[in-house]
Amino acid sequence: MKKQILAAAITASSLFAVVAPNAAQAADYKVDTAGAHASVQFKIKHLGYSWLLGRFNTFDGGFSYDAKAPNTSQINFVIDTASLDSNHAERDKHLKSEDFLDVKKFPKAMFKSQSIKFSDDENGIVTGAFTLKGVTKTITFPITKIGEGSDPWGGYRAGFSGETSLKLTDYGITTNLGPASTYVDMTLNIEGVRQ
Repeated sequence: MKKQILAAAITASSLFAVVAPNAAQAADYKVDTAGAHASVQFKIKHLGYSWLLGRFNTFDGGFSYDAKAPNTSQINFVIDTASLDSNHAERDKHLKSEDFLDVKKFPKAMFKSQSIKFSDDENGIVTGAFTLKGVTKTITFPITKIGEGSDPWGGYRAGFSGETSLKLTDYGITTNLGPASTYVDMTLNIEGVRQ
């Protein structure tokens, strides 16, 4: 009898050892673009006197996240560069031209995370590959968890915000906008629905 109990205990321990590392499975989330609960915004200085603000209206992506193992998270994001919108048609036409984004030749900008390291429950640092105008660079930027929980429609959501600053010439954008306008600031707000 004692041998049977001991054998059962060893078997249970072995099963736990196999299952435990996989017990914390990150959930997959799709960015809620249909409900417009996400945004990709940018700003760049105009002559050093003011800020030019804009956004990309069309994008898609997703992320995986588990609050118990946040450093296993991943992010994938695709932006339709032709959806650039600075609230000025003629300026948008120029920004989409070969002088800047060249959207006909490079219709997509993409980000794929390589590592995510959270320092606490809300704040983390993301490193990943960002591709713009055919150039891929490794970028690192801070993110903040806004929150997570059930929604009124029976789903479950999580949301994050991140900001980064990109040097234009790093991505082959060499049009001279003046010394105050060599970087563009990007803000990404994503709310995802758990799949």
